[in-house]
Amino acid sequence: MPPELRRSVRSYVIRAGRTTAAQQRALTESWPRFGLDFAPEPLDLERVFGRRAPRMIEIGFGAGEALLAFASEHPEVDCLGIEVHPPGVGHLLLGAEAADLHNLRVIAHDAVEVLAQQIPPAAIDIVHIFFPDPWPKKRHHKRRLIQPEFVALLARVMAPGGTLRLATDWEPYAHHMREVLGASSAFRARTADGFVPRPSVRPLTRFERRGQRLGHGVWDLEYERIGV
Repeated sequence: MPPELRRSVRSYVIRAGRTTAAQQRALTESWPRFGLDFAPEPLDLERVFGRRAPRMIEIGFGAGEALLAFASEHPEVDCLGIEVHPPGVGHLLLGAEAADLHNLRVIAHDAVEVLAQQIPPAAIDIVHIFFPDPWPKKRHHKRRLIQPEFVALLARVMAPGGTLRLATDWEPYAHHMREVLGASSAFRARTADGFVPRPSVRPLTRFERRGQRLGHGVWDLEYERIGV
C-alpha cells in the first residue's frame, strides 16, 4: 500500500453488531452476484456492470435503505455501495436479491482505499454520504470522514458536473462539512450556503423518523463537482 494510505486514524470502528442467520446466508450466497472484492487496482466498471451508464456511489450505506431505494428507482444508473460493517452488507444483499437488482454492486472495504485505488478517475456521476459517524467529542474530530484529504479523493473519482449529497443529524458536523467543502476548489455549493431540503433520493429511515418525533434536526448538503 502506498505510504500516503497507511493511516493510523480511521473514520470508523468495526462494531460487534449481530449478523442474523439470513444476513450471514446472504453474505455467503449473494456475494458472488453482487459483491466486488477489494483489490489495489482500478475496476473496469463497464465490464462489472456489462454496460456504459451513469454511475453513483453511496459511502457508508448502513443497512442500505437509501441505496436499495435509489437502485430500484433508477435502473438506468449503475450503483456501487461501500460499507465495512457485515450486518449492513448482509441486509443490503438480502434486499438486492429480493428486488432482483441488476444495477447494484457492493464493496466491503475502507472507502478511502477504494476511492484511492479501485475507482478510476472521473468515473462517478453521483456520490451519497448519508449520516457518517459525527465523532462529536473534540478529541475524535480527526476521525471524521469529511476532511480535506477525503474531499480530494472524491474530486478525483467524480466526473465534472457530478453531484455530491451529504446528510447528518449532528449540526456541528454539518457546519464542519460545509467548511471543508467550501475550502475545496473542486466543489461548488448548489445553494448559497450549501444546505438543501431533504432530497427525494434520500428516504427517511426509521432512525430519522424517531429523531423527528424527538425534535432532532437533519442537515442535507449538496455540491457540484466543478469541471476542469
